[in-house]
Amino acid sequence: MSYTIVLHICIVLVMDAMRNQNILISGASVAGPALAWWLAHHGFRPTVVERAPHLRGGGYAVDFRGAAHLSVLAQMGLLDQVKKRQTHLSATTYVDQDSRPVASMPPGIFAGDVEILRGDLGQILYEATRAGTEYLFGDSITGLHQDAGGVHVTFARSASRTFDLVIGADGLHSGVRALAFADQPDPVTDLGLYVAIFGVPDRYGLDHEGLLYSVPGKTAAVFSAPGTGQAVAQFFFAAPGGQPIEFDYRDPGQQQKILASVFDDVGWHVPDLLGQLPAADDFYFDSVSQVQLDRWSAGRVALAGDAGYAAGPGGNGTGTAVVAAYVLAGELAAAGGDYRVAYDRYERLLRPYVARGQKQARGGAGFLAPPTEKKIAQRDRFFRLLPYLPPARALVKHLSTRTATAIKLPEYA
Repeated sequence: MSYTIVLHICIVLVMDAMRNQNILISGASVAGPALAWWLAHHGFRPTVVERAPHLRGGGYAVDFRGAAHLSVLAQMGLLDQVKKRQTHLSATTYVDQDSRPVASMPPGIFAGDVEILRGDLGQILYEATRAGTEYLFGDSITGLHQDAGGVHVTFARSASRTFDLVIGADGLHSGVRALAFADQPDPVTDLGLYVAIFGVPDRYGLDHEGLLYSVPGKTAAVFSAPGTGQAVAQFFFAAPGGQPIEFDYRDPGQQQKILASVFDDVGWHVPDLLGQLPAADDFYFDSVSQVQLDRWSAGRVALAGDAGYAAGPGGNGTGTAVVAAYVLAGELAAAGGDYRVAYDRYERLLRPYVARGQKQARGGAGFLAPPTEKKIAQRDRFFRLLPYLPPARALVKHLSTRTATAIKLPEYA
């Protein structure tokens, strides 16, 4: 019997022994398609359902830092594609009201090792998975019922279906989490900060750079988006008076009014940026929040990425999403599809890593929107002095990757 025939028989036997192969993933941003890639790689059959009618383009920049993030992308064969479409952000500068430089940040602090627009990353992941993954755009999960036969799923548009497992990778406001973890207290913790992002015409003379302007409790920024003819406007602000803002996360009109009201008295480029809000078709607004859960699985349902453990800005969310996809799919394969064993291993391996990122992100408010003029001056002074601290390059590398690299990735067959 030839080697090829023996190998084929072995593969068939392994596939026959693999349980729970039919897996539904909710969410087609980063964690969902990355998980679909690894599941298909290990022989599972993934389906991805996404509420949006199509892939979202543009968006804000996300980054990958350190060996853990980059090695997963390399194993997926996508690192070179990501590098080809990276933003090449070279300078991030804090300015005064007249756009005079006040302090600059080294590129690695803000952009990591590789930075890419979220829409570009989503397109790369989609193209890499579409052949081995069923995608259901313009739909969402409305009900989950588990029994010994699997998870019976109802959809807003599609006919009901039964899957062996369901993974919620649908972000901070996860619908899967709301359905499967209804017995848990609300796990979303606001960090007292809000963020808004949208595309604008690039008429600010940017060259692979970002400009930021801060007043107490508020920061406005504009970043170049190379290759698009656009720039990205970004706003951070602390909760006025320390009180949470009540808003509907699905009502962009209400959110734009909130943003315009908060920044109404701020100078620099802010009036011009806000004047372009009505034309923005990619407007994003939300609280800066974390998700804290005692467990990431409920029976046959598990969570990945922001749905299970959102960290907030500076918490390595995008890199953690691809690492989590690698680990979750790998553990399911190693356990032969036994989700009880796999979910337990996935959580034990990833929890310490997630906790480090969340801890780091909790200090972000003082950096992104310092509450007083004194705090703004302290932040700017730190970045002015940073290049002169010995050894500067090693210090910057440490500051930018210390939590992103804090995991030893298992090797899966």
